[in-house]
Amino acid sequence: MVGSATELRRPLDDNRRALDEAAALGAPELVMVMGGIPDRDLIGARARAEERLAQLVPYALERGVRIALEPLHPMFAADRAAISTLGQALAMAEPHPVEAVGVVVDTFHVWWDPDLQSLIRTAGERGRISSYQVCDWLVPMEADPLLSRGMMGDGVIDFGTIGRWVHDAGYRGDVEVEIFNAAVWATDGDQVIETMKQRYRDLVLPAPVG
Repeated sequence: MVGSATELRRPLDDNRRALDEAAALGAPELVMVMGGIPDRDLIGARARAEERLAQLVPYALERGVRIALEPLHPMFAADRAAISTLGQALAMAEPHPVEAVGVVVDTFHVWWDPDLQSLIRTAGERGRISSYQVCDWLVPMEADPLLSRGMMGDGVIDFGTIGRWVHDAGYRGDVEVEIFNAAVWATDGDQVIETMKQRYRDLVLPAPVG
């Protein structure tokens, strides 16, 4: 069923308000997740995401805020993000100016992709990498996958390799540690910070060459 004009316009208005807030805060970029599948129409959901991005780009340029598209792991395609791979995010960004649209490399969401190295290289060559985010993929997962992110080193992701690919692609921006995990949240904050610093030094920082 096709929604009313008001229902279709609401997400666009919400995104414009988010861009306004980012501009007011002086944030140079706004990370966006492009939404799930409300009606079993995955192809249509992706097409609508492309259309809405095209509508948002002029607005973002006027406010000096770059839209950073974040692909989520395919398990979130139904309810959170119909864009599942870095390749899809790059294809969506490509028609638009580099200063308007970038992509996010989040290890939790993209570590499994067999084309990840070449996609990161392409993203770097095109100047599209907006953000690099790190946290680990736990095995087994928590009952709620959204809260199954782990501290680096507690799961299966090879941060040294992926981090080297991102570094070699020319990215020199911030590296965000993004952990959604109830056990981590319940741990003493100072302990979490100290563990994060140690794991970051040992696992995330690119190894010196030569």
